[in-house]
Amino acid sequence: MAKIIPFRRPPEEEEPPLELHERAMDNLQFIRRTMERAGSFTAVSGWGLVVIGITGALAAWLASRQGSTDNWLASWAMAAIVGMGIGVVTTAMKARAIGEPIRSGPGRKFILSLAPPLAAGAVLTGVLFHAGDRGVLPGMWLLLYGAGIITAGTNSVRVVPVMGFSLMAVGVAALLSPAGWGDIYMAAGFGGLHVIFGTLIARRYGG
Repeated sequence: MAKIIPFRRPPEEEEPPLELHERAMDNLQFIRRTMERAGSFTAVSGWGLVVIGITGALAAWLASRQGSTDNWLASWAMAAIVGMGIGVVTTAMKARAIGEPIRSGPGRKFILSLAPPLAAGAVLTGVLFHAGDRGVLPGMWLLLYGAGIITAGTNSVRVVPVMGFSLMAVGVAALLSPAGWGDIYMAAGFGGLHVIFGTLIARRYGG
């Protein structure tokens, strides 16, 4: 009886499964990177927003006591710089704590979405202030800041764009109200809303 020799594939035919495995790993890495870029930026600091809100409320009180429009604008400009610094530092601290770098895909999208409305607000502030239209500045600031929060919030948790819509609503109210009420609306928007939504974010999303 003839001996049966088991069939064995040539070596060159045994390599494709390894190549298929390598391609699968490459595809998984690509999918992982894509999901990371498309994910949500959860490092927005709720407690940082609370501190910004307190700063905004103090700025509204200080600005309302200024005797000149130049000092009024300087008060709000200083508050904006301080608030921005607080936001950057506290967000960086939270991002480090949860292991979500600000330079990650979602973090980069968040920053790039927020920056254009803020830049537009800075340019329009100079134009309108020199034109003597100080009365529209509070409403414009709230509108553009709220718009920036909405666009940036599409890359973050759901409560962030809700905050943006709330800021825009306050901005519309400011534009439709007497110019002398501007600091009150600024206190409500940059102060109160930051404290409210900051507290919600801190409690629901870990600080």
